[in-house]
Amino acid sequence: MSSTQKIIVLRFSAMGDVAMVASVLREFTEQNQSAEIIMVSRPAFKPFFDGIPNLIFHAIQPKTNHKGIDGLYKLSQELRSYKPTAIADLHDNLRSRAISTFFRLTGLKIKRIDKGRAEKKALTLEHNKIFKPLRQTVERYADVFRALGFNIKLSHQITKSPLPIPAKAENLYTGKTSKKIGISPFAQHIYKVYALEKMEVVIASLSNLGYDLFIFGGGKSEQTVAEKWAETYANTYNLIGNYNLKEELAIISNLDLMLSMDSSGMHMASLMGVTVVSVWGPTHPYAGFLGYGQSESDCIQIDHPSRPNSIYGNKPCMCGVENCIDLIQPETIVNKIKEKLNG
Repeated sequence: MSSTQKIIVLRFSAMGDVAMVASVLREFTEQNQSAEIIMVSRPAFKPFFDGIPNLIFHAIQPKTNHKGIDGLYKLSQELRSYKPTAIADLHDNLRSRAISTFFRLTGLKIKRIDKGRAEKKALTLEHNKIFKPLRQTVERYADVFRALGFNIKLSHQITKSPLPIPAKAENLYTGKTSKKIGISPFAQHIYKVYALEKMEVVIASLSNLGYDLFIFGGGKSEQTVAEKWAETYANTYNLIGNYNLKEELAIISNLDLMLSMDSSGMHMASLMGVTVVSVWGPTHPYAGFLGYGQSESDCIQIDHPSRPNSIYGNKPCMCGVENCIDLIQPETIVNKIKEKLNG
């Protein structure tokens, strides 16, 4: 492709999905060095794209400057200043479609993600479920660039490249030789969260084994839980509310392993090249949202004919009296982590 190729990439949320886009764009820019990317997403997610060459980050402000149809038109006018040659819509929602429409009249080439909604519905049916692995979301992202005429072959490999540890986090590392485990025990939807009392058993066991444990992710209520764990268990530290996203990514990049739900913690660790042991409930890796470069063998889940019954984890489990995620024993998680760190 010529050096005049400038692609507007649209993906506004959710956090994990945007992190997956960053993983794809890293490989895209390596393989298409003459192309330029204008990444449009929420300002909070900018750190995901730091260090990607030939990429400009343009923030969407959906609650202020870019609110409503007038605001989206204003955003489209801002984006015109880059003189784009194509749009890669990796979101396919009302906002991204509106922005695309403003450009369509100019003859700009526009391609949109195929989310595979019918396949995903079939995967989550209660009866007559079609249980098979679907196309990975990162490949669906890459397909959009292929449709625009670019060549991209994803490696599906994580590459660890530790970043400098933030100054205010140096005390977490100085003089310590223990293996460091990130724990991301929370998720946007409660049905994807492993019971906190069982997670505490996991934390207690890992603490007793001498690992350093860093708790990530969440708001005020989750911060309170994490602070209690940090006070109770040795070598356990709460990071919630103490570091911004850029700093968290740098800390994650220096971990030996991440323990996460099917949530953004998994995708952040994947972006930083860190192996993830993930815990799954009503969702399933077959839906295509496993962390980039991660292995299904590192997914801890219960085999049940009702799984999965949800793509995003916003629906309760249908496995019977007890939720499928609650059937996972803490020892199973601890043993998997020991296997990964000592194997």
